[in-house]
Amino acid sequence: MVNIKSPLRLFIEDSIKELIRGFRRQRIKWRNAFLLGSIMTTIVVLLHTPTFSVFSDEEETESSSPIYLNGSLHLNIQIVSSDAKVENFHALRTRTPIVQLNASEASGTVISRKRRKRKKRKKTKDELILPDPPPEQPHVLSSSERRALSLPPKKALTYAKLEIQRAPEIINDTDLFAPLFRNLSVFKRSYELMELILKVYIYPDGEKPIFHQPHLNGIYASEGWFMKLMESNTQFVTKNPEKAHLFYMPYSVKQLQTSIFVPGSHNIKPLSIFLRDYVNMLSTKYPFWNRTHGSDHFLVACHDWGPYTVNEHPELRRNTIKALCNADLSDGIFVPGKDVSLPETSIRNAGKPLRNIGNGNRVSQRPILAFFAGNLHGRVRPKLLKHWRNKDDDMKIYGPLPHNVARKMTYVQHMKSSKYCLCPMGYEVNSPRIVEAIYYECVPVVIADNFMLPFSDVLDWSAFSVVVPEKEIPRLKEILLEIPMRRYLKMQSNVKMVQRHFLWSPKPRKYDVFHMILHSIWFNLLNQNQTSFDDHNPDS
Repeated sequence: MVNIKSPLRLFIEDSIKELIRGFRRQRIKWRNAFLLGSIMTTIVVLLHTPTFSVFSDEEETESSSPIYLNGSLHLNIQIVSSDAKVENFHALRTRTPIVQLNASEASGTVISRKRRKRKKRKKTKDELILPDPPPEQPHVLSSSERRALSLPPKKALTYAKLEIQRAPEIINDTDLFAPLFRNLSVFKRSYELMELILKVYIYPDGEKPIFHQPHLNGIYASEGWFMKLMESNTQFVTKNPEKAHLFYMPYSVKQLQTSIFVPGSHNIKPLSIFLRDYVNMLSTKYPFWNRTHGSDHFLVACHDWGPYTVNEHPELRRNTIKALCNADLSDGIFVPGKDVSLPETSIRNAGKPLRNIGNGNRVSQRPILAFFAGNLHGRVRPKLLKHWRNKDDDMKIYGPLPHNVARKMTYVQHMKSSKYCLCPMGYEVNSPRIVEAIYYECVPVVIADNFMLPFSDVLDWSAFSVVVPEKEIPRLKEILLEIPMRRYLKMQSNVKMVQRHFLWSPKPRKYDVFHMILHSIWFNLLNQNQTSFDDHNPDS
């Protein structure tokens, strides 16, 4: 009798021989070895199971011939006589079918040796995952707060201002990290009253793309993201302008520049004329501008030209609350205490604004003392490179990052590997590097005289950043080395804590950058309100 081996056994023997040859040549494919080991383990278990004889090498008789379905499924069924007992039939029916591959199919599963090896890449998070905030405790309104909800807008602002002045002292808070704030008690109470009282009316006038069409990518994305989230908001937006405390003019300076500016003309006056005509139209069509001469209106502009587009309308320039990335105290347009410094955030993916944010290295993996790479425009950056490019191994100072350097370590990797990230001004005082440094948990070093830092009305920037005057650039390394390690560790930890206040999210979260911008506008509106308390106290 010829001893016929099953196709699976032949495949196993061939695979073992091939694996042994691979071991000898030291070309081990561990995936194949693991797969083969799993198959052999299964075979051993089945061979010791009495009900399974599919892998037996004994002669196969006519009564136990294999049956194949579609050439792949092998059912080892014993054919019984017609007078067999019903119990035997049930036992046969409950046997588990065994899936067996043909020899050709089995050999096809062997991975070719000539196939390129896949590179093992370290899996990293490409998007910052924000944990869900803990459920808020329901705020029980006091009698004065309930009355404030029914007050006219101006009286409600007076009430809010005086409530903030007598805010209860807060030392520790479960939601906010106290060392980041100038006065946590004031900010907390002001934010609570904003959520309770503030209503914003958005003018529906204006055609796309300049109006109501946010630009969500690039370094000027802050104005677009604020417009997008403000227009979709239901908590603060009101359709009734008589109930509004603020009036929003939803235009984009970036879209204005794209639509109106003539390249090469070096003339941005047409943009200012366009906005002048727009405001004149609003003041003619609605009574709200003339009622306050624009002091309860606001605009949000991140483009460098934002401050210069208001020059043709005196009230727009003088009275309106301007949220500007280019918050330059020296140009006479930005007014501290009334206007708001808008953080310049660079968004690479409009669909996922949190992508490629965070995951900075720990302090022990930051060997670079200070890093900068960028174009050499403005008055500060050429001076920085003059004193520090190729002068010190601890100071990685470049113009545009050279290709031979970028191949070894990218721009983002440099930031994640640096203790301090230099943020010198360019043509204007603002720079997206400040927020980028915060995103990658690198302590920002701001080098821009006359720059009003974002949210400086509430945030204490000395807790998580370093400000260096432009004239001190030659002493830059000395200044950074003079910072004690204990203070640096505290600042770097604070950078991680303040990060949440500079993040855009498709669904706004409490205390994120959208709410921080809106709060700064609200807070400055209250600072302009001079109505006396005695006339408008809800409890009086």
